[in-house]
This record gives sequence, structure tokens and C-alpha cells, in this order.
Amino acid sequence: MRPWRPGERRPDTASMLRVNQAGEYGATRIYAGQLAILRPSSPAAKLISRMAGQERRHLDRFDRLMAERGVRPTALQPVWSHAAFALGAVTALISGEAAMACTEAVETEIDQHYGDQLDELGDEDPELAADIAEFRAEELEHRDTAREAGAARAVGYPVLTALIRAGCRAAISLSKRV
Repeated sequence: MRPWRPGERRPDTASMLRVNQAGEYGATRIYAGQLAILRPSSPAAKLISRMAGQERRHLDRFDRLMAERGVRPTALQPVWSHAAFALGAVTALISGEAAMACTEAVETEIDQHYGDQLDELGDEDPELAADIAEFRAEELEHRDTAREAGAARAVGYPVLTALIRAGCRAAISLSKRV
């Protein structure tokens, strides 16, 4: 990471925290929707349960940072709660592979999003950068796990993942500001 230079715009860490907390909250809700549908003994449910625990830890950390720094959550959180749960439930109703395709699509976007944030932060906020880097590595692990579990075998995989990725990009854009 390179240091911030005079004349450059400083990173908007409040916006970063707001969108990251919203994203981690959304991930917990997606997984809750999937776990509400999938048989607990299914391979997908076992993987999702483990990933959901990591997402909860990420959410807890961003919640703490927001409280410490006086950052408000997105006003769209109630919308994301219902939309994410519904996305999780619908993908699980399609199949375990579709649930994995959902994870793959979301984590692909989050990898890019966290990478962009790390580039923007530079050396400006080492605490936040360390959290983002750690969580990014875990999100990539989730993406790879989903791929290994058959995400690409989901019915309509290219369309499904393209729609989910577009939805993620829209949610990220909106949650930064609203």
C-alpha cells in the first residue's frame, strides 16, 4: 500500500465502514435464508454454517468499529435484510449448487470491493486496512469453497451469477451514500 499524498482526496473511512457493515450484514442474512431452506445434514448447509460464522465475526467487528468511530449504518439496512434473506432462500430452493453459486457471485464482488478499498486506504488507516485484508482473505476462501462445492453446476449459472453480482454492485453503491 502506498501512503496518502498531500493534494489527494483522503479515503472516506466512514463510507467504507458503512458499506462493509451492510455487506457483512447482508451475507449473514443470505446464509440465514439458505439455512432456513436447506436440510441441516446437506453438504451445502454444513459449508454455509461454517461460512456464516465467519461472516458474523466480520459483522461484529464492523459494528464495533462503527460504534467507536460514530459512523451510522446505512438507512437501507431493513431493505437489505429482507432482500438478502430472500436471495438466500430462493437460491437454496433452487439447489445446493445454486446456493453455492450465490456465494461465489457475492464473494467475487466483495473481493474486488475490498481490493479497491485497500488501494484507496493506502497507509491512511492501518487498523481498518488490516481488518479488510483479513476479511478479504476469508471471503476468497468462501468463493473457492463454493466453486469446489459445485457452484458452476447450478441451473442457469451464468445468468444467476451475473444477476447476483449486479445486485451486489448496486447494493455497494447505494450503501456507501444512503
